[in-house]
Amino acid sequence: MRPVTLFTGQWADMPLETLAAKASGWGYDGLELACWGDHFDVRRALTEKRYVKDRWMLLKDHGLHCFAISNHLTGQAVCDRIDARHKAIVPEHVWGDGDAEGVRRRAALEMIDTAKAARRFFDAAPAPVKKHLARTGRTVVNGFTGSSIWSRIYSFPPNLPGEIDAGFADFGARWRSILNAFQRERVHFALEVHPAEIAFDIASARRALAAVKNHRHFGFNFDPSHFGYQGVDYLRFLREFGGRIFHTHVKDVWWSSVPTEAGTFGGHTEFGAPERNWDFRTPGRGRIDFDAIMRTLNQIGYAGPLSVEWEDPHMDREHGAAEASWFVKKTDFPAAGSMFDSAFAKKAKRVTSS
Repeated sequence: MRPVTLFTGQWADMPLETLAAKASGWGYDGLELACWGDHFDVRRALTEKRYVKDRWMLLKDHGLHCFAISNHLTGQAVCDRIDARHKAIVPEHVWGDGDAEGVRRRAALEMIDTAKAARRFFDAAPAPVKKHLARTGRTVVNGFTGSSIWSRIYSFPPNLPGEIDAGFADFGARWRSILNAFQRERVHFALEVHPAEIAFDIASARRALAAVKNHRHFGFNFDPSHFGYQGVDYLRFLREFGGRIFHTHVKDVWWSSVPTEAGTFGGHTEFGAPERNWDFRTPGRGRIDFDAIMRTLNQIGYAGPLSVEWEDPHMDREHGAAEASWFVKKTDFPAAGSMFDSAFAKKAKRVTSS
């Protein structure tokens, strides 16, 4: 069975020691460590001799593993049009003086350092984790890429000729050098396909792959919640990009079957507001077909973790995280070793041969 982990990004207000104890009690096999809060510090991993060993000891003390780390927030700044909002999400040394191009360049260097930190961290992993990574064939850093053209998603005023192509070219130019560094470290980058990123559906994911020239170390962190309310076929995404599915987030979403006051774009309302057209939900409580997802993951040979990214504006988060662990373990199942009626064929063969 695939390990079930909890992504710590939404829990960065909680010390890792505290969260690890809770996650163990909720039944998780491990944590997907976010590179913010005190959960995983890229600089400390590279400069302090005992840092990665101490992270593993903390996890071991609570019976937990880790199969991927994530640096969404810094990755966002690599391609974005930088403004004051980014100061709140990137490390101080990445923000620096706030000069937009300087922030983008420092963010790129921080992502390269994240690959180096991941290599050091997973080289120090316990044997069961190394065995799992060997089975999947990769070490993974999840994250965002940012996008210089997200604000052009609705073409009015009409986008200028070549403007969208230029945005993908900018992404490719900035990320190919980062991906080359990932390759040197034997680490793979998994973009979470998501609104505000260079790839947010199947069509844009194809263009993103082309922009990085199908780099072997670029793939996707599959999260069906970002497809469902858009009307994107998330099972087709798995089938088309099967070999590029490096990691999977388990998050649910509900969307309305009737018209609402605030539509797909959200109407500048907050998550959880009445009359929204969609909202994230605890796994199993939205409209995502997780049974079909597990079957398709089996078909494409995905053996990586199933990582709960818990978001639900109407539910207590600790209740939700505990419920999600139970749901994912109940819903996942191993792939069939043979067809269900193969025994009949074997019996018929024996009868014929006799």
